[in-house]
Amino acid sequence: MQPPRATLARSRRVVVKVGTGVVARPDGGLALGRVGALVEELTALRARGVDVLLVSSGAVGLGAARLGFPRRPERVVDRQACAAAGQGALVAFYDGLFQRLGGTCAQVLLTEEDFHYRQRFNNLTATLERLLELGTVPVINENDTLSTAELALEKGAVFGDNDRLGALVSVYLHADALVILSDVDAVYTRPPGMPGAERIATWTGATTFEEGAASALGRGGMGSKIAAARLAARAGVAAVIASGDTPRGLTRLLEGEELGTLFPAETGLARRKAWLAFATAPAGEIVVNAGARQALVERGASLLSVGVVSVSGDFTAGDVVRITQDGAEIARGVAARDAPQLRAEVGSPTRGRPAVHRDHLVIT
Repeated sequence: MQPPRATLARSRRVVVKVGTGVVARPDGGLALGRVGALVEELTALRARGVDVLLVSSGAVGLGAARLGFPRRPERVVDRQACAAAGQGALVAFYDGLFQRLGGTCAQVLLTEEDFHYRQRFNNLTATLERLLELGTVPVINENDTLSTAELALEKGAVFGDNDRLGALVSVYLHADALVILSDVDAVYTRPPGMPGAERIATWTGATTFEEGAASALGRGGMGSKIAAARLAARAGVAAVIASGDTPRGLTRLLEGEELGTLFPAETGLARRKAWLAFATAPAGEIVVNAGARQALVERGASLLSVGVVSVSGDFTAGDVVRITQDGAEIARGVAARDAPQLRAEVGSPTRGRPAVHRDHLVIT
């Protein structure tokens, strides 16, 4: 068995997510030296034939400084204005750095709907794959000027921050590694500096930690980074949370050096199954009984109407729905029929007509 970090050295496709605390100084200005050093590392990886995708926060924070806000504003419309003011500056900065180093980058702004709708999702992945074929580094961010899912933290949003967005991109582009660079050097059992805080070298199922506060300009705290790393790992992508201020930190991580906190990759999901599990906002809910739960989880069966207890939501055939039992989600899948039809069939032995077919279902 290879040491877990040895797999990082074999990475041929890497998603790097950088937070606002890495991109910006405390006063909101661009951290020129830090970001410049990162772009040098990304360019060197690209020259070695490694596919690199960069998910970058910082637009709202930079825009807030430009528009005179003393800190990240609370109102969604103000955050949208800050995103509009900051995004151009952020991408222009990246473009200038890549050009000076002989590379190219391409801006990719996403909204929740790009993941929710299967055709748009396919178009997105095709575009990113083509950019990588052309030797370009995609610079990805949520389109905060138009989308409010991240800014307002809407219930049911596919991604509520760029940490999760980075994880989704790493999963659907079949990356080998996701590296989340932050203003702390690893995950600690307690906020760094507190008594008893210890660095967690490798995350396991038994790991526990106590979360601190997010940065003044950023929004996602350590909890969101851990959730994103665990999502990626579950889908087969090794993830690391580490410092964006460590000299040659990214290069050293990808050489297997013991930096940050590693989330080892688990058995991966096929792209469509991963889309069902992570990238869709369910349009409704199907509650099932204990027998149906056992059939789904233990036997990999389709969901039959005889095992359905109730149906909620106004979904249509082809929409993604949550499947729950006793209040806990156990699966997601594509509804075979409209909600009114499924409600009419609740508890009935509809032979050969599953409510959700096993080929379009994933256990969550």
